[in-house]
Amino acid sequence: MEKAETVAGAEKPGVNVNAPPSTAVRRVFFRSTLFQILVVGGCAFTAPGIWGAMNGLGVGGTEDPNLINAANALLYAFMTVTCFSGPWVTNLIGFRWTLAIGSLGYPLYAAGLHVNNHSEAIWFVYFGAVACGISAGFFWSVEGAIATGYPEAHKRGCYLATWLTFRDLGMLVGGAISLALNHKTGQKGQVGYSTYQAFIAIQCLGFFLALLLSTPEQVQRDDGTRIDAPRGLHWRVQAKEVWQLARSRSILLLVPLFWYFGWIQAYPGTYLETYFTIRSRGLGSFMSAVVMVLGTWIGGSLVDLPWTRNRKTRAITTYILVATINSATWIWSVIIQNDFRHTKPVVDWSDQSTFGPGFGVYMFQYVSLGMVENYIYWCISNLSDSPGQQIRYTSLLRGIETAAVAVGFGVQAVPTALIATASINLALWFIALPFSYFATLQVVHQFDKTEAEANQTMRGN
Repeated sequence: MEKAETVAGAEKPGVNVNAPPSTAVRRVFFRSTLFQILVVGGCAFTAPGIWGAMNGLGVGGTEDPNLINAANALLYAFMTVTCFSGPWVTNLIGFRWTLAIGSLGYPLYAAGLHVNNHSEAIWFVYFGAVACGISAGFFWSVEGAIATGYPEAHKRGCYLATWLTFRDLGMLVGGAISLALNHKTGQKGQVGYSTYQAFIAIQCLGFFLALLLSTPEQVQRDDGTRIDAPRGLHWRVQAKEVWQLARSRSILLLVPLFWYFGWIQAYPGTYLETYFTIRSRGLGSFMSAVVMVLGTWIGGSLVDLPWTRNRKTRAITTYILVATINSATWIWSVIIQNDFRHTKPVVDWSDQSTFGPGFGVYMFQYVSLGMVENYIYWCISNLSDSPGQQIRYTSLLRGIETAAVAVGFGVQAVPTALIATASINLALWFIALPFSYFATLQVVHQFDKTEAEANQTMRGN
């Protein structure tokens, strides 16, 4: 698979040929790749996980979806800029501090929703959105680079699932808190004040968790290889590396899939807020996390667990499953949305005639999201072994994703009829489908290349 040129002195991404044998190094758990994934997962739990829980309540749990959709569009607009600047920031201050600083804006976003819910102040909502957007761009670029670049090659599917599961657990815990506090509220409206107070308290922990992260040179992989993530590059060298990567076939094939994944994120929360009662929204926030974890682990397990020895077979089988479930989900979503736009129901779990199909399709949207997210990051993780290179991959692609999210929330804030949004979601998926297939073939080609290099090394020895 095509890669940008590595920096001078790095003969092979992810491997330091001068590294001492693994037997000469005393293994320490908090330097292991597993511990690093647990740290970045814990940060994902406290920051974007709880943020997702709030939006899982239906556009932030407020009574005005247009305000929150507009704030989220602003958030993602700022986030797009800072996502693209991730390689330069990480080059200056390192992975640990980029992750820590990236978590600081999330509690301000929650505080803005809390103040608006209490006093209807709009300015703090926008202030929190801007602050969160600036910091979250750094967070998104670096967390993806850590999750894809730190682990050993044969563990990436499961470790990616572990990272994403922590984020989904943030949604699950947040949904459980909301459901416990609002389970008696059987009408539409806004969630209680205490819900936001709990969210803010959890999100403040992200900064301190990030400080537990090891720097790339300190990490101890099980196979004894060292992580190549040089710092101190001149900004022109960094720009050249990013530009070469942006033009590569690997990036271009993944762009439609990332745009699709970003665009669709505005729809589920708006759909939930539009039709569901408060307690049903709390249940939706809780259960969406459960099924998203399920989807994440299905995708991560299929590509990693040796149910067949052929990695190419595992990759293509996973792609077919993701494509099938996602296609069926959005066709069903358009059908349900078309019915709801005529009947305009108030969906509550007390009425199974509308709750069953309405809630069921919402669950499948999150199963599909979990499977797609794990799959696209698994594709990225096989492009390079180096976090120094991965920060460029993730910054580029997550920048594209956040731009799509900004446009999606902006369009939804107009507001736009949900039947139109659901139909566009379906169309974008079928546009991305062939590109994602060829991206899969690129990964398969990389497997062949890696196996050939390994066989050549064995013959040389």
